[in-house]
Amino acid sequence: IPFNTIDPALSVLKNSQSYISSGMDIATKIAFDLVESFNDEEDVNSMEKVMLEYAAMDRELNNYIRALEETVNQVKREKSENIPDLENLVQEKLTAIESKNSDSDLQRNEKYMYFMDQLKEMKKQYNGNETIEQIDEDIAVTRSQMNFICPITQMEMRRPVRNKVCGHVYEEEAILEIIQSRKQKKKKVRCPKMGCSHVDVKGSDLVPDEALKRVIDSQNK
Repeated sequence: IPFNTIDPALSVLKNSQSYISSGMDIATKIAFDLVESFNDEEDVNSMEKVMLEYAAMDRELNNYIRALEETVNQVKREKSENIPDLENLVQEKLTAIESKNSDSDLQRNEKYMYFMDQLKEMKKQYNGNETIEQIDEDIAVTRSQMNFICPITQMEMRRPVRNKVCGHVYEEEAILEIIQSRKQKKKKVRCPKMGCSHVDVKGSDLVPDEALKRVIDSQNK
């Protein structure tokens, strides 16, 4: 591996990561569509397998990028007069990294974790609401409306985001405005949900709650 080809190669590899990320986003959307249209559980589970396959590809790519970067940095530090065999060095580093792989790595993939969390919410919202409506439609509507209200604006949410730390949901624009305002004053943001003890809400902890958004959109239709 010549030194002058490393940076372009890394750029290509990192670009490939974006394709994997897009594939996981598409698989997530398909799974949500399947739940929303009450498809067989087997079809939904097949998307979980697809997500794990993507997670495996992502790990493999990350391992190779890490092996390549660590090897290059090591060679630069050593400043050897002899031209090293980068290909063998990278392979040795990659083998050492991959020896520490485990199945649990895949389940800790951020997009896979988001997929499983949101899939659980989707199933709860759709399957749960169907059961409630059979018992008492008024109770179902009241319960749904309570879940739809932002604790900041006290209005129905249009773009709900979930806090990964405490699990509470807010209107995206409202919580980001608070975070930005407090940041300028160099102060932390307490979770606006009454009774929550979380005192350091960060923008990086917020993820779109696609499951809830779909339920809200469906209810409004």
